[in-house]
Amino acid sequence: MLNTSSLFLVIILILGIIGKNQSITIAAYVLLGIKVLQLDDKVFPFLASKGLSIGITVLTIAVLVPIASGEIGFKDLYASVKSYYAWVALAAGILVAVLGKYGVNLMSSDPQVTVALVIGTILAVVLLNGVAVGPLIGAGIAYMVFQIVGLFTK
Repeated sequence: MLNTSSLFLVIILILGIIGKNQSITIAAYVLLGIKVLQLDDKVFPFLASKGLSIGITVLTIAVLVPIASGEIGFKDLYASVKSYYAWVALAAGILVAVLGKYGVNLMSSDPQVTVALVIGTILAVVLLNGVAVGPLIGAGIAYMVFQIVGLFTK
């Protein structure tokens, strides 16, 4: 029988398919699979408590690959500190990390905020081709600052 949470996941799956968003589609499909296999009582608590941390770790590994592969080295780091772009990106990274700390606290203390964030994220990912990851937000903020600076320096 299709319960409310399964129906919600099916809707998210359909939105992911319609919006051609692989991440949302796979996430909804995997969660539905876990429910169908009746592993949700064991797997969901683990994913709820550790999933975000695991995801951030995987994302961090992906971001560090160019350093590990030698594609980016100290020479590149030195060259980048000469650019105001790098300083803006550094500030954006710091800002996002600090805001994220407060965001996690807010989400854990106010479930309504979490629900709104989840729905907003799903809508942005599916309808606006957004990406549901934190570090990329920092890059997006930096990009916006670059555009604003560009308006005044042309």
